[in-house]
Amino acid sequence: MAITEAERLRQLAVVRRLEAAGFRAWPASSTAFDGTWAVRLTKSFPAKRLNSVNPLDPSDNADIPERIERARRTFLDYGRSIIVRQSPLAPPELVSHLDQDGWSRFGESVVMTADLTKLSFESALDRIPIRDTARYIEASLIVHERPAELRAGLTEIIEAIRPPTGMFVQEDKGGAPVAVALAIHDNDLTGLLDVAVAPSQRRQGTGRDLVATALRYTVRKGAKTAWVQVEADNAAGLSLYRSLGFKPAYRYVYRAPPGEPT
Repeated sequence: MAITEAERLRQLAVVRRLEAAGFRAWPASSTAFDGTWAVRLTKSFPAKRLNSVNPLDPSDNADIPERIERARRTFLDYGRSIIVRQSPLAPPELVSHLDQDGWSRFGESVVMTADLTKLSFESALDRIPIRDTARYIEASLIVHERPAELRAGLTEIIEAIRPPTGMFVQEDKGGAPVAVALAIHDNDLTGLLDVAVAPSQRRQGTGRDLVATALRYTVRKGAKTAWVQVEADNAAGLSLYRSLGFKPAYRYVYRAPPGEPT
């Protein structure tokens, strides 16, 4: 069923708000604008969200080949290959251009939201977030199984987050971290980031318990809506968030030139 123009504009307004919240929640080291295309780059951390071109207005479709070339040169200066993050805010003309030039698609993700005013977290544990950033960074590296070389980059990102941030770590009886999550409280929004559970603890409710605890904490701070970005092929993650009351809001996908690594 076709949507009306008014509905389309409402949907785009939601996407714009969540994209802006996502930028604040996971800040890149450098963000430059070419029109309304946000060119985000971070030398110290390889995450795609932090190293991609993000078009933010479907009507901003001028000089597409020239702008892609400018962005490509900027990425090369950072020692990276260009990636475009294609959300519903990408101009259709840009999408067609990438399709015609054979750009690959990868890393499709689903942005999900939940109305926190309609959910109950009474059964969630009442856990206060930790304040020791170094402790959280170490736990995140362990649970995500990231190399130690990324410690400085992850520290830079988390210390650059401006909205109030709840850092949650769950440990086993021996004190080893088994799950981590960040809850970014941005006005009436809560963004869930860096959520992970150690392989040995998966499918035991550990992730659900920690996420529910984080959401309960931000609800008490005044959050009304929660959002999270989940890779589309992460069946366990999608199931977890659906069980907590999250619903899909929109999708995005990354695009890379032919022959470039993804």
